Amino acid sequence: MKIASVVGTRPNFMKLAPLAREFAKRADVEHIVIHTGQHYDATMSDAFFHDLAIPAPQYSLAVGSGSHAAQTAAVLARIEPVLEAERPDMVLVYGDVNSTLAAALAAAKMFLPVAHVEAGLRSRDRTMPEEINRLVTDQLADLLFAPSPDAVANLRAEGIPAARIHFAGNIMIDVLKAALPAVRRLDVPARFGLSERRYVVATLHRPANVDDPGRLRELVAALDHLSRERPVLFPVHPRTRQRMHDLKISPGTIGALRLLDPVGYTEMLGLVAASEFVITDSGGLQEETTYLGIPCVTVRPNTERPITCTQGTNRLVAPERNAILDAAKAAVASRPMSPPIIERWDGRTAERIAAVLCDGASFDAWHDTAASGPQRALIEV
Repeated sequence: MKIASVVGTRPNFMKLAPLAREFAKRADVEHIVIHTGQHYDATMSDAFFHDLAIPAPQYSLAVGSGSHAAQTAAVLARIEPVLEAERPDMVLVYGDVNSTLAAALAAAKMFLPVAHVEAGLRSRDRTMPEEINRLVTDQLADLLFAPSPDAVANLRAEGIPAARIHFAGNIMIDVLKAALPAVRRLDVPARFGLSERRYVVATLHRPANVDDPGRLRELVAALDHLSRERPVLFPVHPRTRQRMHDLKISPGTIGALRLLDPVGYTEMLGLVAASEFVITDSGGLQEETTYLGIPCVTVRPNTERPITCTQGTNRLVAPERNAILDAAKAAVASRPMSPPIIERWDGRTAERIAAVLCDGASFDAWHDTAASGPQRALIEV
């Protein structure tokens, strides 16, 4: 079986890693990696391939940055001849970025089967480009691998047949569980002169937050205020750094806030795992902090990962200084005694996905008790 994985951004690379390992175990699987180049900065791309031991991509499309339309069009134009040359048995797309949508659309028009990892997530906010990508990709996909029961419910409500939906679990947790033992041995906080639970990690990159000058100033002011009481480490996304440069926001004007260059996955996980709490607008960090039991303050009006709020450690907050400061205090006060346990966030999602793709296995999308025999065995993997 020939499987083509299409990736373009850091979250895609992370979701690819455990599946690449699963495919490598199977002599009858040829796995091709197509890197669209949506993240083209070495610190945002190459470092993740290295940290996660992902095989070098066989194809690099180098689409670079651009508007949503330009970026999507570039992927469409450049991936079509690759798919035509390879004719994979399955095109595997990940997450919700422009590369995800473009690859799914190109494959569908070429009558190539499409599978979507992390299907069914919904924010109900169509002002988010990612929401449009999620909706369209899930309609195009032949197989949909959902990370949570709410994602399965979303897909069923949209009329997608149950036979195409698989409640595989959260593949981001596969990555985290595999990396965590080595990360803890590295003692990353000590490299920054920090002690466990004595600092905050912040990440901000969404256009709604960083492209609005007034909103970005509010966010930075909140981080600056927090940094008066404890260190605040802020790995700055290139987009955010450019906006801060344009507004003349620099370390010299925002006090003790530590601005860092983007860090690799291993280093970032080490910082997050030992932090007091996290402030972010990232989707993946909502999941990682929940699994680790770290309080998370998400600067967004909604989330496509509601399970991190209903069962996890995440809370949504408005992009205002006082709201963020109040949420930070509440998060610390309500820190769980132990991390929550969420169904199928167990580090074995890649095994389930590989079994469906490569072995034709199937299992009930909702209820483990509905399965028996070989199906039951797969669910309990």
